[in-house]
Amino acid sequence: MKSIAAISALALMLGSAAPVLAQSSHVPEGTKLAANQTFTYWMQDDLKTLDPDLNTSKDGNDVLHQLFEGLYDQDAEGNLVPALATSFDVSDDKMTYTFHLREGAKWSNGDPVTAQDFVYAWQRLANPNTASDYAWYMELMQVKNAHDVIAGEKPLTDLGVKAIDDMTLEVQLETPIPYFRQMLVNSSTFPVPQKVVEKFGSDWTKPENMVSNGAYNLKSWKIGESIELMKSDSYWDAANTTLTDLKFVPITDLNQALTRYEAGELDFVQTPAGQYPRLKDEYPDQAFAPPRSCSYSYIFNVGDSGPEALKDVRVRKALSYAINRDIIVDKILKGGQKPAYSWTHWATAGFTMPETDYSTMTQDERMAKAKELLKEAGYGPENPLKLRLMYNTSSDHKKLAIAVQQFWKPLGIDVTLENYEWKVYLEKQQQHDFDISRYGWCADYNEPSTYLDVLTSWSDQDVGEWKDPAYDALLKDSKTAADPQADYTKAEQILAEQMPLAPVYHYSLPMLLNSQIKGYPFENVELNWYAKNMYRTAK
Repeated sequence: MKSIAAISALALMLGSAAPVLAQSSHVPEGTKLAANQTFTYWMQDDLKTLDPDLNTSKDGNDVLHQLFEGLYDQDAEGNLVPALATSFDVSDDKMTYTFHLREGAKWSNGDPVTAQDFVYAWQRLANPNTASDYAWYMELMQVKNAHDVIAGEKPLTDLGVKAIDDMTLEVQLETPIPYFRQMLVNSSTFPVPQKVVEKFGSDWTKPENMVSNGAYNLKSWKIGESIELMKSDSYWDAANTTLTDLKFVPITDLNQALTRYEAGELDFVQTPAGQYPRLKDEYPDQAFAPPRSCSYSYIFNVGDSGPEALKDVRVRKALSYAINRDIIVDKILKGGQKPAYSWTHWATAGFTMPETDYSTMTQDERMAKAKELLKEAGYGPENPLKLRLMYNTSSDHKKLAIAVQQFWKPLGIDVTLENYEWKVYLEKQQQHDFDISRYGWCADYNEPSTYLDVLTSWSDQDVGEWKDPAYDALLKDSKTAADPQADYTKAEQILAEQMPLAPVYHYSLPMLLNSQIKGYPFENVELNWYAKNMYRTAK
């Protein structure tokens, strides 16, 4: 996967008429590469951070996969491939992993990447002073003492990660989990340069200060405009990295983004809701809609700051049942998405979608039940319920919010829509300052617990503050179960019964991709992509 032909100086001199070059294993023999090896990628929103220990977004993960490198990458089908871990040993009890690191890997300032860089990064992620919204990921990975370290009850040095020597990293777990190594693809597990972080503090991710260890370095970050990366000459496999310049452009209005794609300003864009069928006809060699392991929902604030009505499960069920998912998928989105009656994405490895009561009803039956439940709870047209629905800026999110507003109107529910730009939206979620919020989740790894753990009491991402001891117990038991599917099925059934959130649809990614860009991993359900494995062909 890692070998890509570099563009020779001769190719650059000859411009677009680049000669046939000697190609690496994944660039077909005889491919003519473009002299201009650039890739311009659309993002929904600007990023909140470029710090691996603070990032929480999928777009952020995509950018960080280019700037940094962890122990493992994924290939085009989502299988693990060595990155900085060239091999590993595991103890008989599956509780201790010893990773042997790649010799010659360097930071962009020339310093070697060592096991201590991982120890520092993982301790920093778990450090309560860092206040990372992803500290819980250490607990999900079952790293020894993670819970107590995050809670400030044990010192950072008690976290189950240590450097045996510069090239050997040891990780101790609380309990064995078969998907542990899969979790190491997420950017929150990447190393960070200790002396740079300590020197510059929160400014260490500015272009003039950042030191990274991936295939690309940060060139510029113009807030609200673009993030630009350039090929790193210090990367251990730089000779086999073909794309030289990456540009990430945040555009919240998908229609505007499409216009810019059609004008040749973007190489990748998500298609606006409802337009994929037309665009597939117009651009058959550029339009794709692969499954994407993300789920779209509306989460209910059932905590102290939420409205009293949402603490009644009958109200939550009524709101969920009244959402016509078929209309959303078939009439509004039209891009290969599937209606969701479970939280976990249908394409997740090892997951069998359970049958729940409301998934087997017709929409007419669901609506009748919704009216009945709401009436029992004391609400209806004669006693209307007033709620706020929050979403982040996007033409698609707005369309869906308006549709849901209409679905709820026959129930006598008065919904005020609240739209916020990405950073404010995230802050309001974390502060529980909403009634109902659009809530999307993309898999951190390809296993059902990446969805189900989000709603546990120990999760930093449970912004609706729903708690259920039986649900927690199932997810804890699943970590040691020989076959956790039974626990996952019961967990989904609890979610259907308690309805802390209303699943709406399971993602695909209806997209346009410049036909010159090759190497995008369509078969990887997480759609984790690495620019170092991609290339641009000549026209």
